[in-house]
Amino acid sequence: MAKAQKIYTCSACGASSSKWSGRCEACGEWNTISEDTPLSAGPASKSLGGKRGASIALTDLSTEEAPPPRTECGMGELDRVLGGGLVPGSAILVGGDPGIGKSTLLLQAAARFAQAGLPTIYVSGEEASAQVRMRAQRLGLTDAPVRLAAETNLRDIMTTLDAERPALAIIDSIQTMWADNVDSAPGSVSQVRAAAHELTTFAKKRGISVILVGHVTKEGQIAGPRVVEHMVDTVLYFEGERGHQFRILRAVKNRFGPADEIGVFEMTGGGLSEVVNPSALFLSDREDPAPGSVVFAGIEGTRPVLVELQALVAPSPHSQPRRSVLGWDSGRLAMILAVLEARCGIPFAGLDVYLNVAGGMKISEPAADLAVAAALLSAREDASIPKDTVVFGEISLSGALRPVGQTENRLKEAQKLGFTSAIAPTRSKTGSGSGLSIQKMSDLTGFVGDIFGAG
Repeated sequence: MAKAQKIYTCSACGASSSKWSGRCEACGEWNTISEDTPLSAGPASKSLGGKRGASIALTDLSTEEAPPPRTECGMGELDRVLGGGLVPGSAILVGGDPGIGKSTLLLQAAARFAQAGLPTIYVSGEEASAQVRMRAQRLGLTDAPVRLAAETNLRDIMTTLDAERPALAIIDSIQTMWADNVDSAPGSVSQVRAAAHELTTFAKKRGISVILVGHVTKEGQIAGPRVVEHMVDTVLYFEGERGHQFRILRAVKNRFGPADEIGVFEMTGGGLSEVVNPSALFLSDREDPAPGSVVFAGIEGTRPVLVELQALVAPSPHSQPRRSVLGWDSGRLAMILAVLEARCGIPFAGLDVYLNVAGGMKISEPAADLAVAAALLSAREDASIPKDTVVFGEISLSGALRPVGQTENRLKEAQKLGFTSAIAPTRSKTGSGSGLSIQKMSDLTGFVGDIFGAG
């Protein structure tokens, strides 16, 4: 019998090679190559030969099909992120930092879906059944008709699901699953890939919705090969800071709804509670106007969200000033500082710069550029922005202010929360029904001169 050929797989990108190396040639990551065994070693890996396959039925683009049915669990924030509810036969991958509340969220979701009429099975590979029951008791979910199991053997789990035929199965977590036909340790690239493939294929064939929990790496990405994210229909990240009670469920991929949609939750003693108006929550502890404090009107998915940006600029005792950022891109902060110095003549050399997004929120859209610049200038000049003003706009390298999308939704959300004025780029489509006093700026130099009397 021929000996199975060894291959080496990168855990970051899934690329394979015939020899080991310290650095992956495909993605450039270091120390991610591990020994692996082909999933189909032996006769199954040979070519298809001359056997003729069946003809596939083809359709055209004009074929009309009814939209997939959805089941809502009653947790509005979760239903929003899923695109309007759970689709039968869908595969969902949920990732997040350890201890952030993934198991709590999914146990609450399992109870809600079960109470909504979906037969639900919760399979835990990390905890014993007694531990899950204790959490359910703490959350007040002991009366929910959820069936529970503690198992890691993939073959036994799929046999049970095939016999019970639930409408929803939750697997916590995919890294603990063990397939006996794969010659690797649990948690390895081969095991994670094989388990994800078997479960997603099973979900499609049987019409069972499957939710997989995934661990994340220190960089915040879901551990294991990236091919797992391509297999599933929806990828959700559960984010939050340990020091804050807010948790954000973010969709980064969704075949049945909009991506980049968010759901906001608050961690309480009784579990996760929904936050219907996240803007009011993120601004609830905002004090009187202070230097360095600016309210940014952002968009997360389809939802407008107002958050407070806080900046602190102080003389640096070190030869290399510090640039510390929480909740925003540090590279984009460096760009804003360079534009302020090159286009407006405002230097930040010899000054430590600290930037924080209040409430543990993470912002990625370029529309926050102008709000960040306003916070930095406010802190540097010790001048406060009016408390009833929101700021948004993208800054180009030339210093010009570029308009951003969904301006009207941003302004309506600001008006709803009591703001009376806004600062936005000149070419922004503000509409006529916002009711706010809008001060439009064409470039950063004019903004600095009009708002701070400098430049």
